[in-house]
Amino acid sequence: MITAAVEDLTPLIGTRPACHALGAAPATVYRQRTPPPPRPTRPRTPPARKLTDPERAAVLEQLHSDRFVDSSPAQVWATLLDEGTYLASQRTMYRLLAEHGEVRERRAQRQHPPYARPELLAKAPNEVWSWDITKLKGPRPWSYLGQS
Repeated sequence: MITAAVEDLTPLIGTRPACHALGAAPATVYRQRTPPPPRPTRPRTPPARKLTDPERAAVLEQLHSDRFVDSSPAQVWATLLDEGTYLASQRTMYRLLAEHGEVRERRAQRQHPPYARPELLAKAPNEVWSWDITKLKGPRPWSYLGQS
């Protein structure tokens, strides 16, 4: 909105005086007029320590084995480390499972039904009785029974 006002005033008094009069930064106005060209995206190089496909398969094989079928990756990692075997970090194990869609919340999540707030609506006298009638809705919008 301020930029549009600056553009309206620019032919009359110039860009910088219009920016100063409206409290806009001149650099912002100039940048919006001629935006910089988008930077080309560079492909990301894979990390040097990335697991090879056979190593990934070995980790997944251990995670899917009958021995560790009910264990978390942290438990698998600790057990294998106690035995003197290091396949990957805990985070890598979680990442491999997530790539295959095998990481999720294991607890059953309850879906709460939408709560409908109770409403007392009186269309005539003596229809609704309440212990406090200061906010008892009346027949018209924004009208309440008991208001003077």
